[in-house]
Amino acid sequence: MSPTHYTRITLAERPEGSITPTTFKREVVPFDLKPGPSQILVRAHYISIDPAMRGWIKDTRNYMRPVQIGEVMRAAVLAEVLETGPGSKFRKGDIVSGVFGWTEYGVFDDEAAEEIRPLPGVDILDYLGPLGITGLTAYFGLLDVGKVKAGETLVVSGAAGATGSIVCQIGKKKGAKVYAIAGSPEKCAWLEQELGVDKAFNYKSPTFFEDFRKTVGYLDLFFDNVGGDILNFMLTRLNPRARIILCGAISDYNNSKPKGLSSYTNLIAQRARIEGFLVFDYVDRYPEARRDLAAWLQDGSLKRRFHIVKGLENAPEALSMLFRGANTGKMVVQVSDVRAKL
Repeated sequence: MSPTHYTRITLAERPEGSITPTTFKREVVPFDLKPGPSQILVRAHYISIDPAMRGWIKDTRNYMRPVQIGEVMRAAVLAEVLETGPGSKFRKGDIVSGVFGWTEYGVFDDEAAEEIRPLPGVDILDYLGPLGITGLTAYFGLLDVGKVKAGETLVVSGAAGATGSIVCQIGKKKGAKVYAIAGSPEKCAWLEQELGVDKAFNYKSPTFFEDFRKTVGYLDLFFDNVGGDILNFMLTRLNPRARIILCGAISDYNNSKPKGLSSYTNLIAQRARIEGFLVFDYVDRYPEARRDLAAWLQDGSLKRRFHIVKGLENAPEALSMLFRGANTGKMVVQVSDVRAKL
């Protein structure tokens, strides 16, 4: 039986700094959803929470249109098809992924959804993690943009997060010496003991910069998810022909005016390269990456961790938690009572 009402969360205002309790609005609306031709009615199970969301609610030029005031907050979602419209390619009960947003239920065109058929040893939740945008970002950023090579020194910031933790493991698979940067002793222990990085550094340690200089020295490849002071410091630790991959800048997303870099002239002296990228540029190659990532999940050599927050109403807090470094691994919100097997 269909519910009489459902919950959705919309953007209420654009924060100048950190997300506040008034940034989003929780709405309970009548359930009057009916799929039309080539459409589906879905029920959300899990919602992806990503640092990029902070950029999506800024009214500035970006790689996609900003979320507008009053719109359902944008997000990637794993959902179940409850009903199909005439001519839909889906069937009731199918598990699909799509950018459905912060809503319990919704009607979407078939083209907005992708059917998920997990392989043995792979769970549906992996399609928001290592087989989703975060894992694909790690794969193409490190292998295609960074072109990591065996024997190179790879440094990863935000290493205990969804993307960074996959980068670390792919780097080890490719024969690099991997140094990870995270924000707590517990995260560093997980990176060293479970993911197998050569050394993890707690950037909050008062001896972080000194420890890094002594242990690592100089780097060949820096996969940056953080920006700010960490990026500025890494610009001073470049080997000749080093590459910096700009994946994210979570330390600056809440700042209206990032303070910028002062060490960039080392790029000239070391003939180094700094490059940003978007995973969406590789959409035609997603199947290639997923084949490799799924195989590593199946043989147990690729590990993942999910930080699950229960309840759609807690999605705004889950997003805020990312910027406090409160998560280890991939942050998701569980909307329904369907549980992943992980």
